[in-house]
Amino acid sequence: MNAFRIVVIISLLVFSSSFSAQAKETSSPEDKPSALSQISIVRHTLKNGLRLVLIPDETVPTVGIVVYYDVGSRNEEKGRTGFAHLFEHMMFQGSANVGKGEHIQWVEHRGGKMNGTTNSDRTNYFETLPSNELAFGLWLEADRMRSLAITKENFENQRQTVMEERRQSVDNQPYGPSMLRINELAYGEYFPYAHSTIGDMTDLQKAPLSAVQDFFNTYYAPNNAVLAISGKFEPKEAIALADKYFGSIPSRSTKAFSNPPPPKQDQPRHETIYDANAELAAFHIAYHIPPSQQKDHYALDLLAMVLGDGASSRMYQELVKKQELLQEISISTDKRRGPDLFSAWGIVQTGKKAEDARKVIYQTIDKIAKTGISARELEKVKNRIRANFVFALQSNLSRAMRFGRYEMYYGDANGLKKELDRYLEVSLDDIKQVAGKYFSENNRTVLDVLPKGKGAN
Repeated sequence: MNAFRIVVIISLLVFSSSFSAQAKETSSPEDKPSALSQISIVRHTLKNGLRLVLIPDETVPTVGIVVYYDVGSRNEEKGRTGFAHLFEHMMFQGSANVGKGEHIQWVEHRGGKMNGTTNSDRTNYFETLPSNELAFGLWLEADRMRSLAITKENFENQRQTVMEERRQSVDNQPYGPSMLRINELAYGEYFPYAHSTIGDMTDLQKAPLSAVQDFFNTYYAPNNAVLAISGKFEPKEAIALADKYFGSIPSRSTKAFSNPPPPKQDQPRHETIYDANAELAAFHIAYHIPPSQQKDHYALDLLAMVLGDGASSRMYQELVKKQELLQEISISTDKRRGPDLFSAWGIVQTGKKAEDARKVIYQTIDKIAKTGISARELEKVKNRIRANFVFALQSNLSRAMRFGRYEMYYGDANGLKKELDRYLEVSLDDIKQVAGKYFSENNRTVLDVLPKGKGAN
């Protein structure tokens, strides 16, 4: 099934599903055929605990290979931040049979591309290769899972690289420090999400090699990982290859994530920071909301899109186009695996006041809580969700990523097939209800950012 066929089939099925939902409002996504039910998924677990998610597609002669490790910055301890991201770098420094930097070279020389990413909830490493190179891609990933070269030289080199990355991407970027501070302020004592993924500079400087080795031994084990493959291959052959290369890697005793009680906030928080790299004032707003997968989260996602997703959104039209209070506005949920935030970010126009823009945002949410949104607005954001969902499943790599992540987060990749339907089930009343439920002043955190030495606008 090629990408175009997937788009057509999904669009037709989604339309059918949406129409059905209007006819039977009391049904749930679990009661109806999934809009994505025609996507075939094979799940298998090796004896060492490595979970496989296989999505065969005969028409595209490539394979997307993704290894998800169930470790992100939320697993880090106080004084040891930045380790998960550090391994995003370390994993390209060589292993028993692969020299330093050769992982990248070998993939590219075979016409492929690769990378890795880290966030608070997970770490992934991935390649796209011609389909006849599936065995090679699996061998590469298995070699570094089995025998990563955690040497003093590699560690020191990558520690300096990460520290420089932090200087360039955070410390010396306009508004970079505020992007980290808003999470610290909003999450407070909830350490898993209060600290940054890139890590604290002091923690990185003090990290001993032994602690880094312990972190690898704890989390980078087959029984703490998901291997997802999408593209042109035979599932039986892929299982045999995975067993050949990964099967002899021993499972280890991994440290389960200790999920502290969700953060509680019973009074408003407000702080101002000064940014030497910023030319204009800006502000963040954050409200605590439930994690992804909970019913209210789907409605909150759509509410955020109505308010601040794109140039046609309510807040862009009102604050940027009409009143010209802001230069830029963005509103979204953070889509974390655990307790989440409903976040707004705005850059203030010269000569205007952040508090005037925030007042408009508060009043708009209050109005939606009383009168709701229009049917046209709901239809528009559902169309956006539908398009985003479908396009994210087109390539072999992105399909492997989406289903692999779902397997890791929620235990069964097939659950992703119901995800779009849950968004399409959100009603006008659902939007109205969440607008009146989560946006009290006592649940609000505000961070003002002022250009250093230039005072308030």
